Amino acid sequence: MSSFPRLSEPLTDGHIALRDYAERDIPEILVAYQDDPRLHLLTGEDRPPSGAELGSRAEREPAARALGERATLTILESGSDTCRGQILVHDPDWDHARAELAIWLAPQVRGKGLGRRALRLAARWALQDGGIARLEVLAEPDNGTIVAATSAAGFTHEGLLRGYQRRRGRRVDLVVMSLIPADL
Repeated sequence: MSSFPRLSEPLTDGHIALRDYAERDIPEILVAYQDDPRLHLLTGEDRPPSGAELGSRAEREPAARALGERATLTILESGSDTCRGQILVHDPDWDHARAELAIWLAPQVRGKGLGRRALRLAARWALQDGGIARLEVLAEPDNGTIVAATSAAGFTHEGLLRGYQRRRGRRVDLVVMSLIPADL
């Protein structure tokens, strides 16, 4: 069975850092959902999570990572330990060494290149240290921000998956973007 390794120290490119998700991130996550009433829709949730739900996720995170189910990384601005967003490596298929990446950012830090940098750092970690050989980002076609950030991080636009998922009670199309080790 494969698993995602814990970070011995934060990943950094000198401008941002990624560290393992921790309970101390919960207040900033709640603020981000409050500041952007549409954030839960962008992350594919039916409603914003409660503090208790976020606490439960944080408690389950080490076991989920050890079981190879997911890895949640907190996005930080350089020199700060304040959560500015998160990247989730999820839905791994260990037989084929592939997984999905999902990202969200707090409204006050959007448009500063943090998403592009975080995607690049997380992808490098997953492809070099995480046992993954292919990463995918799936986004609704009208989410131009994530498509642009993913493209800027080096992902290749592969196409449109028509009616691929059910979200909020309806079938939705998703753009698929991918990254493999040769792209790094």
